[in-house]
Amino acid sequence: MTIPLSVLDLVPVGAGSTASQAIRDSVELARLAEGLGYTRYWLAEHHGMPSIASSSPEILIEHVASATERIRVGSGGIMLPNHAPLRIAEAFHTLEALHPGRIDLGIGRAPGTDPATSSALRPFDAEQYPQQLAELVALSRRSFPEDHPFHRVRVVPEDVPLPPVWLLGSSGATARLAGSMGMGYGFASHFSPTPAGPAIRTYRESFRPSERFPEPHAILGAAVVCAETEERAAYLASSMELAWVRLRQGRFGPLPSPDEALAYPYTPQDRATVEGYRALSFVGTPETIRSRLGRLAEEAGADEVIVTSMIHSHGERLRSYALLAKAFGLTRAGEPEDGEE
Repeated sequence: MTIPLSVLDLVPVGAGSTASQAIRDSVELARLAEGLGYTRYWLAEHHGMPSIASSSPEILIEHVASATERIRVGSGGIMLPNHAPLRIAEAFHTLEALHPGRIDLGIGRAPGTDPATSSALRPFDAEQYPQQLAELVALSRRSFPEDHPFHRVRVVPEDVPLPPVWLLGSSGATARLAGSMGMGYGFASHFSPTPAGPAIRTYRESFRPSERFPEPHAILGAAVVCAETEERAAYLASSMELAWVRLRQGRFGPLPSPDEALAYPYTPQDRATVEGYRALSFVGTPETIRSRLGRLAEEAGADEVIVTSMIHSHGERLRSYALLAKAFGLTRAGEPEDGEE
């Protein structure tokens, strides 16, 4: 049985383009993903980054959900320490009312930005993340005791439930919290060198069934660049390799083109950074990626893989997702399967 695939869209802004165009491009990618048979389309929260246009994922979720019909749309994720729990509950109750049964609420605890921008957001203390999460759920369910100051607070619209909640992270602590609260879990292999298997096992061992999740469900995040040849894939992946070097140096700008990346004078230290990033990525032909990514998902015990592809060219990004869908045998991605007319 083929493992389900989903899309994690950071809304990349390529050099020579604009953030506004990147947002429009996301709608085209979402429609393609739906047609190909991807399960869900998640949008990340990042702030103050010229290479990423997803600063307001709840707005983009509405935009994408309105432009599609079946695919689940959600956050990958909302960085809860940046927000008051009531505000997130209201936003996602509203999204659920607008698109019933199609919304996911993925939640993370990192700021998703640099320290100065984080200060401008006036975030909560990240150490309060578990309490914020519990508050979000209690507000949605109106389950505070009568003597609690929030007992009479209403989340409007109140005639719909909070969408399924997924906790996103790269540690056993987040995995244990997700399991104990009967939520979904996503592991960020696309930027974490930590093996996913132990965290996903912790999630399953800690899992307590809930109304939204009668069974545990673990999603593995992966960075993928897929092309017809290994050489072409490596060429396209060079953009994010240079972007990763600049990110580590605190230099922010649009996603560079492959030609700019290949002409860049990398130092030995830069090369070491690139090698570290390559170890976290899946770059190659459809056959190569299916073999490597499928093996990792099986070893980690993942139920689903969510793919992010930071590719400079929008057309090449669309092509990468199409090739990947066909390689993994998604039901709408290619020719009829054996036995089908």
